Amino acid sequence: MNLVIVEDDINMRKSLEIALGEYEEFKIKSYKSATEALKKLSDDTDLIITDINMPGLDGLEFVKACENKYDFIIITGNATLNRAIEAVRLGVKDFLTKPFDVNTLVQAIKRAKIIREKTSDKKSAKKDNLIQNDFFATSAKLEATLKLSEKAAKTDAAVMFFGESGVGKELFSRHIHKNSKRALKPFVAINMAAIPTNLIESELFGFEKGAFTDANATKIGLFEMANEGTLFLDEIGEMPYEIQAKLLRALQEKEITRLGSTKAIKIDVRIISATNANLEEKIKNGDFRSDLYYRLNTLPIQIPPLRERKEEILSIASKVLMDTCKEYELENKTLSKEAQNALLEYEFPGNIRELISIVQRACILSEGEKITKEDLFLEARSTKKELKNLEKELLEEGLKNMNYNVEKTAEFLGMELKILKEKMKKYHIKG
Repeated sequence: MNLVIVEDDINMRKSLEIALGEYEEFKIKSYKSATEALKKLSDDTDLIITDINMPGLDGLEFVKACENKYDFIIITGNATLNRAIEAVRLGVKDFLTKPFDVNTLVQAIKRAKIIREKTSDKKSAKKDNLIQNDFFATSAKLEATLKLSEKAAKTDAAVMFFGESGVGKELFSRHIHKNSKRALKPFVAINMAAIPTNLIESELFGFEKGAFTDANATKIGLFEMANEGTLFLDEIGEMPYEIQAKLLRALQEKEITRLGSTKAIKIDVRIISATNANLEEKIKNGDFRSDLYYRLNTLPIQIPPLRERKEEILSIASKVLMDTCKEYELENKTLSKEAQNALLEYEFPGNIRELISIVQRACILSEGEKITKEDLFLEARSTKKELKNLEKELLEEGLKNMNYNVEKTAEFLGMELKILKEKMKKYHIKG
């Protein structure tokens, strides 16, 4: 069994090497950091034993970066309930608190091996056909997008996905990664719209200890985490303008510099980005750099909305039903004919993400084996959509009446300026 030990404490690392080396069935490699291990992990690795508290990339970040490719046992001298829960959520096989005896660790390794052997056949089946696992329903339009994605996977060119929220841009990005030469390296994702503006730079490039207040330890950024793999930049249109120049430089020079450091770090990262915004309009308005746009947009791929792929709806709904029943140990349920027709008639402004949400909720809350049209609550969603459209129209009319003066419009509508700006951003209304 091929074991990897990742531990920054040299005494602990050597002790583990010696203790586990007494067992003939174990072949051991060890590294002083997760960053070093990520560069050298091989396909034949069976299990990784890692500390949590390490400089650079900590143990849980290391687990995430490995994208479920390996089994893990976490060891730590500073255990907390939150970290233990997070480890379990990430699929870690065991969580051991220091100090522990060697026999406890060996038993944990053997338990992990048993679980691995039971699931190996399932993993092999997944590798045999990635398309079927990633996309369990297809249409003519989706097939065209898939063909483009598969061509992109054979190259290292920058890909930019365009499409509405919820169409599956991250799913396509992961599909490209899994079918590329970088498949065994990390896939790291960041949503620009979900990260506070003042944190984006440190998230991307990392920081040195003491770089700013509360920087109590060195932290590696997402570029380093994704080294030799793929970095997915979702909602790229929301990236602050001042960060765009630093991203462009990183892509051109193939190196980054952590905050608080002057040392350049070489990187080899494939970039996939995605947006639901009109970037050409943002370029005209001075909100997005044209040079960065052309750098990221080597291979543009449009993902059609679900309303243009209606032949996929029932297949997706059936798969979600089956998975939800299994996850929550419910009796198998099916959609009534009326429910099927209602789904086919609905426009799905939230696309696949909304379809999954609707079906999951109906499955959990419905009483009988058949899910009815009423269980889907589609009429309530349509009403909500109409109210949103009405609110957008009201804001646009108010701005027009006030000659697009945002402060005067807020006063005119009896609305706080901050709330008005948030709603304008939400509805993509320009002031």
